[in-house]
Amino acid sequence: MAENENKAKKPKKPKKHVEKGPNQRLRQRSAVLIIIILVIGFGAALSRLAFLTLIDGSKLQERAVGQQLRDTTLTAKRGTIFDSKGTVLAESASVWQVVMAPINFENDNQREACAKGLSEILKLDYKNVLEKTQEKSYYVVVKRKIEVEQRDRVIELQEKLSKDYDCGNVISLLDDYKRYYPHDTLASCVIGFTGADEQGLEGVEYKYEDYLAGKPGRIITAINARGANMPFQFEQNVDSEDGNNIYLTIDENIQSICEKYMAEGIVNNNVLNRGVCIAMDVNTGAVLAMVTANGYNLNDPYSLPEETQKKIDELPKKEQEKAENEALSAMWRNKAVADTYMPGSVFKMCTASMALEEGKITDSSSFFCAGSVTFGKDVIHCHDTGGHGTQSFVQAICNSCNPAFIQIGQLVGADKFRDYYAGFGFAEKSGIDLPGEAEDTFWEEGQMSEVDFAVASFGQNFQITPVSMITACAAVANGGYVLQPYVVQKITDNKGNVIKNVEKKVKRQVISKETSDKMNEILGYNTQTAGATAGYVAGYKVAGKTGTSEKIGVQKKLSSFEEDYIASFCGYAPADDPQIAMLVFFDTPDGGAYYGSQVASPVFINIMSEVLPYLEVKTDYNEDELAFLDTSAGDYTGMTVEDAQAAVAKDGFTATVYGVGEKVIAQIPPVSANLVSGGSIVLYTDDETKNNTKVTVPDFNGNSAVEANSLAASYGLNVSYKGAVSSGGTCSAQDVKEGTEVPAGTVITLTFSAASGGGFND
Repeated sequence: MAENENKAKKPKKPKKHVEKGPNQRLRQRSAVLIIIILVIGFGAALSRLAFLTLIDGSKLQERAVGQQLRDTTLTAKRGTIFDSKGTVLAESASVWQVVMAPINFENDNQREACAKGLSEILKLDYKNVLEKTQEKSYYVVVKRKIEVEQRDRVIELQEKLSKDYDCGNVISLLDDYKRYYPHDTLASCVIGFTGADEQGLEGVEYKYEDYLAGKPGRIITAINARGANMPFQFEQNVDSEDGNNIYLTIDENIQSICEKYMAEGIVNNNVLNRGVCIAMDVNTGAVLAMVTANGYNLNDPYSLPEETQKKIDELPKKEQEKAENEALSAMWRNKAVADTYMPGSVFKMCTASMALEEGKITDSSSFFCAGSVTFGKDVIHCHDTGGHGTQSFVQAICNSCNPAFIQIGQLVGADKFRDYYAGFGFAEKSGIDLPGEAEDTFWEEGQMSEVDFAVASFGQNFQITPVSMITACAAVANGGYVLQPYVVQKITDNKGNVIKNVEKKVKRQVISKETSDKMNEILGYNTQTAGATAGYVAGYKVAGKTGTSEKIGVQKKLSSFEEDYIASFCGYAPADDPQIAMLVFFDTPDGGAYYGSQVASPVFINIMSEVLPYLEVKTDYNEDELAFLDTSAGDYTGMTVEDAQAAVAKDGFTATVYGVGEKVIAQIPPVSANLVSGGSIVLYTDDETKNNTKVTVPDFNGNSAVEANSLAASYGLNVSYKGAVSSGGTCSAQDVKEGTEVPAGTVITLTFSAASGGGFND
């Protein structure tokens, strides 16, 4: 037993360690290396896959789609712009774009024939078109915006290629649009124009781009591995959405009248820096007309006036581009909104309103004018250097007396004056819905000196925009309400549904109705007593004020006067029930006169004489006005000479017959022409006398109404009267220049100014 235990406890011999051979060690290292390579490789691959999937996935998808699809934009039809009565002012006319599918060409003869035909029709370079025929694509644009004539010729080419070259499926015509302005220059400063991409660049076209532009459509085409378009069954079309239509507050007829007489005013007064006319509905703030004379052609907005272009061409080459860009910017600039000016005496209607509203003036208030006022070394003159003496408040307005208004301003006080200046809206932009509105220039609080305040009282040495002045004038007229001016009255979608309707917006009431009524009475009296120098229009009660302001602090133009001036007139009618306000001003007149009463007032009269009847404002003629009232000519053509003479006499005219025929074939003045009762109707009975009977226009200036009528009769002419005919006025302007040859019987329109012993009421 012990022996067995000793045997059990006998230790075992350790196993002998066998060294690994070279082959076994190599296999082991290889296995480890392979595992490491696999881990690193798969790890990198998985990391890259995660990066591409999670981080770069969206970009790669876009690139893949971009390689597989081609996206072509289809132009949307831009919305139409109408005037307030629905007359089209801007529209997108249908044109076409020419598209090729050059992948369908089978040989060079087809390519050459197509390139030759398209280059000739579209006036393109043959080599460039030929290069396009080499592309492997189903869709290549050759030219956009072709007109009907070119389209028809392209269709003929399609037929010829199909017949003669067996490749009629290589040219397509797609709908496109081109902006067109039916009235060329009408309301150019308001409407604006579009660029080559149909994007609005000026005026309403720019301001309302988001409404007018519409939404472009798309043609999405699949592309094969060679980069060529797949056949048309792989296309997807997304139709474009037409833009919205805009209806302006502008009335095409009123705008045309304003533009006509502003153009005449520019020529007659040799105005060097254009002019502005704004007509506004005083009760809503709607702009009925806005003119920056002279306008530009909206269908050709990059062509400068011939005289301007000639001056630019004479400059050194390196200066021409800059000069041309500056000239274009000036031509497109809407002076009514983007420019500021010193209002001059038209601002006196605001100063007078302040004084009345503050109770500083009564009917018994009087002011003395010695011809000038002295502030230390500064002397401020009245336009009547001899002085007006003692005058009432009403007389001070009618005399447009600067010393009196300095006194009136001092009664108001500088602080209150500043408050009312802001209240009338001058201290802020009017907010009119047109681009580029300028800000006023006025003294900072505490910076206005005694002299500054003195000249500010009569509208000098600060600058405002024309649109802010007409807005303030409307407030004086309408009961004191400062309105938001606007040029767009509504916007409709392409189905005619109204999506935006603009209503009048009252900002504040700056003066009471009682003050407004008093100002209407005083300014109406000013017009009636001062005659044509203050905007008198026969048959209507017009209220208004002239203005003549010096241009201080600006570079002087090349005018014949010592200083540059702005001649203006601001008024409204009827004075007892105001409906329409109008501002007319001319920047730097150089035609021998520069007072507002001489330059701007006659234009105001001519415009209002046509606009008020158009608006069906009721006339109210006094007995003197009825004596000089115009009468319309009847239609006497087709009658025998004897019957025509009897009809002419019955209508209150005398007949003058030219020719040997038995029947009247033509007459002058034409049917419905306005002329003074008792005038002469010239009746023609054959073509020879009709074409050869001419008379020379005399000089009517300085004649009374009776003298002018007699002079016209002696020359075989007729006259029509405007202005202060019934108040002893004399002719101050005629619409046809002295010495001009015209057909016998032609009506010459004469403007009369009232006789005034104290000069011009500016």
